[in-house]
Order: sequence, then C-alpha cells, then structure tokens
Amino acid sequence: MNALLKRVFVEHPHSVDESYIQHMRFAMGFAGQLFVAGGMALVHAFIPCLFEKTASARIQAIHARLQHRD
Repeated sequence: MNALLKRVFVEHPHSVDESYIQHMRFAMGFAGQLFVAGGMALVHAFIPCLFEKTASARIQAIHARLQHRD
C-alpha cells in the first residue's frame, strides 16, 4: 500500500484499534452528536428558556464517552 495512503487512512484508526470503517462510523456519530448539541446551543441563544442545560450536558456525555473509549 502506498505509504501516504496508509498514513492518511490506516495509521490513526489502527492506533485506536479500529478499522477505517469502524473509525469513520464512530467519528460520524461523534460529529452528529456535536451537530445536535450545536443546534441546541443555537436555539438557546435566541430563546434562552429552551435547552438551558441540554447542550452542555450532551457535550459532557460526549466527552465522557471519549475518555472511556478503550
């Protein structure tokens, strides 16, 4: 395999014991959760009584999941 392609697509997923597809699935789920949390924060910016703690709680849950990812 070309060294550049290996570095770009294989090395990091392998460093966290995942295949490229497994890592992509996890990262896409992570991105989706951040997108939702961002949307909640955006709504909260305009309507402060909505999502008062929801976005920050979701981000804390995402962080906890990343910390316990072995």
